[in-house]
Amino acid sequence: MEINSIVILSLTGPKEKIWGQLIGLTTAGVTIRGIELESFDDLLRQIMGQEEATVGLATVFYPIHRVERIALDEPSGSLPSLADRFRGKVGISIQEYLGLETPRV
Repeated sequence: MEINSIVILSLTGPKEKIWGQLIGLTTAGVTIRGIELESFDDLLRQIMGQEEATVGLATVFYPIHRVERIALDEPSGSLPSLADRFRGKVGISIQEYLGLETPRV
């Protein structure tokens, strides 16, 4: 995994899935700037509707004992990645939204 990759982090105790930008990966744990997967559609609606921020991306450290796996956010067959869904709905990439790359002209 590369730093700044868009990933899905699966956690245990309690079970959760987090989608977002990989900020750090050490033997102590994982730092993600992201959102619970359950809130992904709410985030899209909020951004598209330019609503008041009720759901947002947070930078959080998760200790390694909670990490079950880290998967790159990639398309699977005909199913788009979450990042592809984000671009399709919002009109810019998640990387642009996060300020990781400059907008296309």
